[in-house]
Amino acid sequence: MRELPEFPWDVLLPYKKRAAAHPDGLVNLALGEPVDATPDVVRDALAAATDAPGYPPTEGTPALREAAAAWLRRRLGVTVDPSAVLPAVGTKELIAWLPAMLGTGPGDTVAFPRLAFPTFDVSARLAGAQGRPVDSALELGSEPVKVVWLNSPSNPEGRVLSVPELREIVAWARDRGAVLVNDECYIEYGWDRRPVSLLDPAVCGGSHEGLLAVHSLSKRSNLAGYRAGICSGDPALIGRLLQVRKHAGHAVPAPVQAAMVAALEDDAHVERQRDRYAYRRRVLRTALEGAGFRVEHSEGGLFLWATRGEPCWPAVQKLADLGILVAPGAFYGEAGEQYVRIAFTATDERIAAAAARLT
Repeated sequence: MRELPEFPWDVLLPYKKRAAAHPDGLVNLALGEPVDATPDVVRDALAAATDAPGYPPTEGTPALREAAAAWLRRRLGVTVDPSAVLPAVGTKELIAWLPAMLGTGPGDTVAFPRLAFPTFDVSARLAGAQGRPVDSALELGSEPVKVVWLNSPSNPEGRVLSVPELREIVAWARDRGAVLVNDECYIEYGWDRRPVSLLDPAVCGGSHEGLLAVHSLSKRSNLAGYRAGICSGDPALIGRLLQVRKHAGHAVPAPVQAAMVAALEDDAHVERQRDRYAYRRRVLRTALEGAGFRVEHSEGGLFLWATRGEPCWPAVQKLADLGILVAPGAFYGEAGEQYVRIAFTATDERIAAAAARLT
């Protein structure tokens, strides 16, 4: 295991304290943390399943795997056998440990986007492998690589990869025997471009060989507190992950599995949440652009990737003086040092407060 970096959110605490001193209170736009209520249909399912004296199945209940496969087909146009679905105790833990669970180790390379969620780098470190940030996996050429991470829609910049882009990367990865994994946790929140799954037949040619997709219920269903996600794709890779997770005891609690079934079977709450985020995104973007920020990419996901052409830390401080906490782009790699990431997951009232202060 390689040395881990300092946890980024700890570095932000002084700015949070500064922003909280604002007379009208803190507007926390640094985390993409859901604030709206967990849907009643999910909470009812959780409550009904609380009598759970036995151990939950690591592979997931048949109902959960079938609900996940049905959701993939209905919402993303992806067909998988339910046996090729695996629940996770939140997708962050799955991402952090996935290369190690697939046998990646010292001497191997794990590639991830140059602008990226820090856990991709952590996944290489936990496996003892070499992390390699890249603008595109294609720039690796013939260089050996064990695991390649994609993130579309991306965090932090909100870029959405097109079908031709994804198809080209799939062909490249297969030629080299690399495992290609797309973190698709924001896939139901495309704004300026429709996100496409790595497992879509237009991308992968109908075969999931060497491919995995990771999906989170935290954002689509306001289940961050439940720690609920799924991984699907190549049956052989799913089998390998399941074997390791059984030994490690990585099983999603039974009541949470029941809640996941309810969440995956209901689309209405997702559409309502999508409308909320669309409104907040529009209000916040208008205010940011009025304050001199340029918003780049941000085609999907729950963040605005913005710059005023200055280093990120002075921008974070100026916004903290307005009582607005944002994430510095430097958290996500050197390429983000002149940007800030601004979430629109706060309540309508707090988004309105931020817009008023910016204006």
